Amino acid sequence: MGVNGVGWIAAIIIGGFAGWMAEMFMKSNTGLFMNIILGILGAVVLNAILSFAGMGFTGWLAYLVIGFIGACLLIAVGRAVRR
Repeated sequence: MGVNGVGWIAAIIIGGFAGWMAEMFMKSNTGLFMNIILGILGAVVLNAILSFAGMGFTGWLAYLVIGFIGACLLIAVGRAVRR
């Protein structure tokens, strides 16, 4: 059983990479553990939103792109809440 068409280990690796890319893009200063959390949570949240809109994506590349976009959104929301 996997997450969004990838296995759990792959989800952690891809989520970490997506979180790291989002950290670099958004210029936030988070650590490795937070990068992994942001990447996985971002992918899960954005994938749920997209599935409600009738769009479903599976595979490594889709998980990476959705994780990156979702992590960027989570970073932006976190910044808005802190202000």
